[in-house]
Amino acid sequence: MRTNSDRRRFLRIAGAAGLAGLAGCTSGDGSESTETEESGSGGNDGAETSTAGTEASTSTVGETDAETSTMADTEGAETADGTSSASAPEMNVGMIYAKGGLGDKSFNDSANRGVKRAVEEIGVSFNNAQPEQNSDFPTFQRRFAQSSSPAYDLICTIGFAQVSGLTEVAPNFPDQKFMLVDGVVEESNVASYTFKEHQGSFQVGHLAGLLTTREVSAGAGETNSENTTVGFVGGEEVPLIKRFQAGYEAGVAHANEEATVRVAYTGSFADPGAGKEAAVSMYDNGADIVYHAAGGSGIGVFQAAQEQGRYAIGVDSDQSKSSSQFADVILASMVKRVDNAVFTSIENVANDSFNGGEVTTLGLEGNGVEAVYGTELGSAIPEEVKQAIAQSRERIIAGEIEVPTEPSGG
Repeated sequence: MRTNSDRRRFLRIAGAAGLAGLAGCTSGDGSESTETEESGSGGNDGAETSTAGTEASTSTVGETDAETSTMADTEGAETADGTSSASAPEMNVGMIYAKGGLGDKSFNDSANRGVKRAVEEIGVSFNNAQPEQNSDFPTFQRRFAQSSSPAYDLICTIGFAQVSGLTEVAPNFPDQKFMLVDGVVEESNVASYTFKEHQGSFQVGHLAGLLTTREVSAGAGETNSENTTVGFVGGEEVPLIKRFQAGYEAGVAHANEEATVRVAYTGSFADPGAGKEAAVSMYDNGADIVYHAAGGSGIGVFQAAQEQGRYAIGVDSDQSKSSSQFADVILASMVKRVDNAVFTSIENVANDSFNGGEVTTLGLEGNGVEAVYGTELGSAIPEEVKQAIAQSRERIIAGEIEVPTEPSGG
């Protein structure tokens, strides 16, 4: 496999265990919820109170801990069962999302689905915070931990960029329970959840490598079997996202060692324009399938695929559902069950079984990550390709295929 690692950065500073699933490439598990229930929080210390179905709200902080976040009006808010916030559940959850915030149709929205499921099934209330820059994370973590109205039974910190702040904050609040997605903090009051993104990315890379050698014409796109080139668009160029790249490249090579993988990083998880620019460049240079691990920037990849008549692969959620306007170009998505991690951590606290000090790692086994075929294009994928994907999945689980965690080119 030849790798063209295009390191151009399209920089624009943005304001920035119930793991059920089906084997192999499946559909539906990572779909975008359409629920509109409100969180029903009874107070708003430390963060914005979220209406569960609203995904465009923002909270910001400034340079000091004394500055306040934007607050939503919480008086008279309804809970999922229709009661008022005055009778809100006793268990309160704080949600601190990754940069890019809600509405990314991907990573953060998956976490949001997890807490909304807890509203329905457990009866919790929650508040959202959406930091715009890394320095905001410890501020929100501290603010939630110090809050007394409400006092939070669990604070969910979403994303690798929260590790530094939580390493500092968690020891200062030993009685406060935290959960962390995509990182590890070795404190007894932090439950850490990580994922084997490289395994799921291998699956969609295997898919891309097989399809780029075939003539496929369905939906709004088509492949070009005479030019076996595919692409990868990442957000920030950090070790976590490089795991996606590494797995994808390995999967492509497993299908076709002669295929070329073009690589670009946008430098942001919240810049669709940069994602589109990167993908257009790849399509113009012969790529017919582009996989993104770029959060909200990935919307631009889908836009480019439609305009260029090519294909894309989504990430974190089943983006053929969460971004259904692009379902005619989304072949599949590498679904990462952040929603299950969030829900399970809340459920553990509710059941007095909080696993603080432990690291839970979720991979293909148990469907912590999985390749999910697109709702519109899944039926156009040849059956022999689906069988090959299912076989490589089983071989990875059995240890017969070892998927790298770092790209071959470094």
